[in-house]
Amino acid sequence: GRKQQSAPSKGGNVNKEKNIMSSLVCSKAPDFEASAVMGNNEIKDNFKLSEHLSGSYGLVFFYPLDFTFVCPTEIAAMNAHLDTIRAELGCKVLAVSTDTKFSHKRFVETEPLLKDLKLTIGADPTQEVSRKFGVLIESEGIALRGRFLVNPDGIVVAQEVQAPPVGRSVEEFIRQIRAHQHAYESGEV
Repeated sequence: GRKQQSAPSKGGNVNKEKNIMSSLVCSKAPDFEASAVMGNNEIKDNFKLSEHLSGSYGLVFFYPLDFTFVCPTEIAAMNAHLDTIRAELGCKVLAVSTDTKFSHKRFVETEPLLKDLKLTIGADPTQEVSRKFGVLIESEGIALRGRFLVNPDGIVVAQEVQAPPVGRSVEEFIRQIRAHQHAYESGEV
């Protein structure tokens, strides 16, 4: 049967059994410091989200694991649109999974779809980042496919979370960035 959700708590509803938040929308994006594999495939051990975004739009997207079938195609699709997302829309992008920085580095080096990867991949082996964003499947130690759009004020304005087997549309995300930017700049709903 269906599990009951607890009463709303700070940051959204929490399913006690899975510790998955229902929404971060209209909340400050959780800040974190972690290791990351940068777009040049170099490891940075003190990557901090707030410094990375520093007043710009940002996307934090979670994926379950390196070396799986859907994950490289989804990361490659985001990478293929990165020039539009960064240059045209001024949005910074960070991918995150619960793999280690060494797994990410090897993943980028060996996965043909990730040749010429320009985006940054954050390592979350302690699962704290995935937990803060409410996408951690505790029993499996992996993240759901979560995507969070953060505005220049550091507020999450859009969130999409899906079960691990299905990827997400980059084109839809680009549409959402444009719409949120218009609303932010014009004040119109």
